[in-house]
Amino acid sequence: MRLSELSGKEIVDIKRAERLGVLGQTDLEINEQTGQITTLIIPSLKWFGLRKQGQEIRVPWQHIKKIGADMIILDIPDDHVDNVE
Repeated sequence: MRLSELSGKEIVDIKRAERLGVLGQTDLEINEQTGQITTLIIPSLKWFGLRKQGQEIRVPWQHIKKIGADMIILDIPDDHVDNVE
């Protein structure tokens, strides 16, 4: 799958039934040797996404359970979500 095909998909955490953001408004951590995406870095937004709260959520690629036509479904264990300031 191409990155352009992923862009614009909503990112949803299935355990919390929570929309985390949209791919395209996130950063990606990429392994320089393999070229594979290793982590999604999702900014925490407030009030309709207009301002950053100063934190981001780092989600390892292996926690993606399904990439559908309109959304990316994550299954993140509670102890694996890293918040970074």
